[in-house]
Amino acid sequence: MNTKELLQKVKEIEIKTRGLTRHVFSGDYHSAFKGKGMTFSEVRDYSFGDDVRQLDWNVTARFNEPFIKVFEEERELTVMLICDISGSTNFGTKSRNKKELMLELCAVLAFSAVANKDKVGALLVTEKVEKFIPPKKGRSHAMRILRDLIEHQPEATTTNLNEGVKYLSNVINKRSIVFVLSDFFDDNDFIEGLKIANRRHDLVALKLNDEAERELPKAGIIQLLDVETKQRKWVNTYSSTVRKKYKTDYLKSEERLFESFRKSRIDYAAISTDSHYLNALMLLFKKRGK
Repeated sequence: MNTKELLQKVKEIEIKTRGLTRHVFSGDYHSAFKGKGMTFSEVRDYSFGDDVRQLDWNVTARFNEPFIKVFEEERELTVMLICDISGSTNFGTKSRNKKELMLELCAVLAFSAVANKDKVGALLVTEKVEKFIPPKKGRSHAMRILRDLIEHQPEATTTNLNEGVKYLSNVINKRSIVFVLSDFFDDNDFIEGLKIANRRHDLVALKLNDEAERELPKAGIIQLLDVETKQRKWVNTYSSTVRKKYKTDYLKSEERLFESFRKSRIDYAAISTDSHYLNALMLLFKKRGK
């Protein structure tokens, strides 16, 4: 893709997602994430009904009467996008693949951050951190993130989300909103890494799906290719037993992932290539805004 084609593609994505960002997500984005980052402001006398968890015990002990810590909302947030660009995200059987879906989601999130005068940055990850785009404000920076996501050619095909999470902890000190966009086809134990990152940041997982991954087609004896490991396997899809086991295993794996997110108190949404992401994001944002 030459420079002209790249810029045209980025512009098309901006136009496609602009209405969603302006009319749908700005308010929900604000209520879902503003106020999650709080800084200490002052102490004041305790009043009936105040949250006792906010008591300042040092000041209370010094003056022998209860005082409450007062926090104020951080007016500027940092939004980080951890984008899984491994081989499996190139899969798609409908109008777009998972990477194209990721691109549109990143556009909506980046431009929502820009509209709310927040900084936005990105990490492009395979089995290693392929690229780090430091967080900055402004439309031109959001466009740069999209350009890099389109243009970057991954050096690796396998996935290790832990590498992205560790890198994030080293380069981003301020508490941030972190979106992890991935199909989570990762043979490494990444849940513990996400759990640790979620203690320091406000982490949200967006799982990218394609409907064909759930169910094998009845297409005879076919060869399946793992696009990340390059391993091949012959499968008899005529067998109803094989098809049923495949679907059962996939659904169990997906439920284990979601249960791990719930136990780790990580908000998440599953978004498919054959459906519009509007409803999934709105439900996620509204749930967080309560």
